[in-house]
Amino acid sequence: MRRRKFISLLGSAAAWPLAARAEQTAKAPTLGLLYPGPQAPVPSRVEALLDGLRAAGFLAPAQVEIVLRVADNDPSRIAPLAAEIVKSNVDAILAVSAEIVRAFRAETSRIPVVALDLESDPVGSGLAASIARPGGNITGVFFDFPDFAAKLVELLKEIIPSMSHLAVLWDSGTGSVQMKAIEQAARLLAIQIDVLEVRTRSDLEEAFDAATRRGAGAMLMSSTPLIGPNVGMLADLAARHRVPTVTTFPDFARAGGLLAYGPNLLDLYRQAGTMVGKVLKGARPADLPIERPDRFQLVLNLQAARALGIVMPASILLRADEVIE
Repeated sequence: MRRRKFISLLGSAAAWPLAARAEQTAKAPTLGLLYPGPQAPVPSRVEALLDGLRAAGFLAPAQVEIVLRVADNDPSRIAPLAAEIVKSNVDAILAVSAEIVRAFRAETSRIPVVALDLESDPVGSGLAASIARPGGNITGVFFDFPDFAAKLVELLKEIIPSMSHLAVLWDSGTGSVQMKAIEQAARLLAIQIDVLEVRTRSDLEEAFDAATRRGAGAMLMSSTPLIGPNVGMLADLAARHRVPTVTTFPDFARAGGLLAYGPNLLDLYRQAGTMVGKVLKGARPADLPIERPDRFQLVLNLQAARALGIVMPASILLRADEVIE
């Protein structure tokens, strides 16, 4: 029988102790994990996932085997990799991103799927019958708060009162929930928006070039799996093009970007890991309520603000959870 390609990563939490595996007397449950981005950030994501599994009572990684596939920011690889995981007959699946959730939904109605989806409305998109009782084989952690996208527009206007032209970096694979909220907030604040569509990592630099050419006063990066693994690159692009930029990923501000407001990614992997643990212990996704992030951070980078010639308003400084000097 063909051996599954199990996870092989550097780092203590992601290593698989041979002694622990040898001591197992029963077959460990298998978890399929399809990650949309590049390989580099995978170890930290898996470490957080394993923390969640431990919280659910598993001595991970000794008691759970992970079948890992990495799409490397290539949307064309998602469907075939999802099919490959389903064919390996895993016991549960962690689907990271809206597009990956949809791919697994198309492949299986049998295998339990725990979503980590920061863009979709689970009920409005038909993934679940309700938040309390999803009703199918999909549950998970969803961050479908369009108010956050609108809040980013408001924060930019508060920081740059004269702003009238806003570039919006948007990944069409994430759906329309965020864009509708951004458009509505922009109308209320009399801001013209310029939507720059991105699908792959190679599109990001062109998006910043376009924002500069078109005279955008700032950029809002809507939530997409492209951002988390590329925060350093995006912070460099924003600084090089001198475009004040915000997003929902706090690590963007920590990497040198101006400002971010949203949930911590590693916290979400821990939260999803705990849900995966419940599923592997027998909980049915149909009956396992959908969860939302419960902790949010407003992180601002004063060094980036100074480089852009921005004086950060006291109202934002007072609300910030973290200020990087």
